[in-house]
Amino acid sequence: MELPQPTFAQARQLRWLFFDLNSYFASVEQQDRPELRGKPVAVVPMMTDSTCAIAASYEAKAYGIKTGTKIYEAKKLCPGLICVLARHNAYVAYHHRVIAEVEKHIPIHKICSIDEAACFLMENERAPDVALRIAANIKQGLKANIGEHIRCSIGIAPNMFLAKTATDMQKPDGLVVLEPENFEQRLFAMKLSDLCGIGKNIEHRLNRAGIFRIEQFWNLSPKHARKIWGSVEGERFWYRLHGYDLPEQATQKRVVGHSRVLDPAHRPSDQAHDMARQLCIKACARLRRYGLYARQLSLGVRLVDGPRWHGKRSFSPAQDNRAILKALQDLWQAMQNDTAKRPLKKVAVSLFDLYERDAISLDLFETAQPQARQKHSGISHAMDALNKRFGANTVSLGLCPGTSAGFVGTKIAFSRVPELAEFDE
Repeated sequence: MELPQPTFAQARQLRWLFFDLNSYFASVEQQDRPELRGKPVAVVPMMTDSTCAIAASYEAKAYGIKTGTKIYEAKKLCPGLICVLARHNAYVAYHHRVIAEVEKHIPIHKICSIDEAACFLMENERAPDVALRIAANIKQGLKANIGEHIRCSIGIAPNMFLAKTATDMQKPDGLVVLEPENFEQRLFAMKLSDLCGIGKNIEHRLNRAGIFRIEQFWNLSPKHARKIWGSVEGERFWYRLHGYDLPEQATQKRVVGHSRVLDPAHRPSDQAHDMARQLCIKACARLRRYGLYARQLSLGVRLVDGPRWHGKRSFSPAQDNRAILKALQDLWQAMQNDTAKRPLKKVAVSLFDLYERDAISLDLFETAQPQARQKHSGISHAMDALNKRFGANTVSLGLCPGTSAGFVGTKIAFSRVPELAEFDE
């Protein structure tokens, strides 16, 4: 949807509704498993005390446990902590159910993450009582049709940024309206670091410029904010903070990849190679589903004893398994030579320099052995079709290592919701 150019008048209207699902992963587990309700729960990527929590229930948060807390530390804070292995496929399935429920009440303009989305309010929905009624209907719909433990905080404000900020003001199950006439007073009570977009580096820059409170930043000029940031993003942030509804910037898919923290049994270098191959194959399957071709592959690893290694290889535009696995083999050999085959803790593969088929000049393709290229492409597409029909890894190239999570590669990233199809690739 094309939004009108921002004006001061728009900064004085309620234009956005934003919802944020509370402790989402942990809430799904408590919804599916009644024995976890009312108890401190940490969702973990693997069952070891050396890992960290990727989500915590509100009962666990009461002990000071949060995303990123090491499990051995969390168990000291809460001896009765229950650790639950992450089920990314279940969280994606619930995500789609939640989205379908919300869209019964208002169209969703943008899905921001697995547990967040923004809705643009039409002219007849901007009166506070109407917007509040929509929010109440969403909450009631989630409780009645998804589950009473799937709760959300909702923010209503002049722009998407402020509406998201409002969801953080009251959790869990919050509902906050930032009235256009005086929302700045609510903001001034917050810390700079409470605002999405102000991380440690930006906060340090603001502090060096003598800015320690939101009110001080509010009173800057937009150009001064740009100077502190070192880019136009500082100016855009200033306008968003003041309620202006800036048009969204178009984005383009730039990388397709997967990573995995290895189970202890897969950490020897040779066993980790099997995992890296499967991550590559999954990334190739996504390339084909998107209709994209890659020209570069990167491999990154983190060793158990700390150091990291990274390398990349270029090749003719490809999306078939064979061509990209050949590049992986070259990278893996170089990595093993440099690391003396020491055990690995994490592997990550990324395909980038992406093109659509029509954007690739014919002379970029290898002219040698065109029949072989066509054959390998056909085999890759046939594997995709079989795995889609009969389930993940019905057909695979080489050993497909088992994991405690039950799947390889596919997981929920901060700003990317995997498609359900990925769990079958």
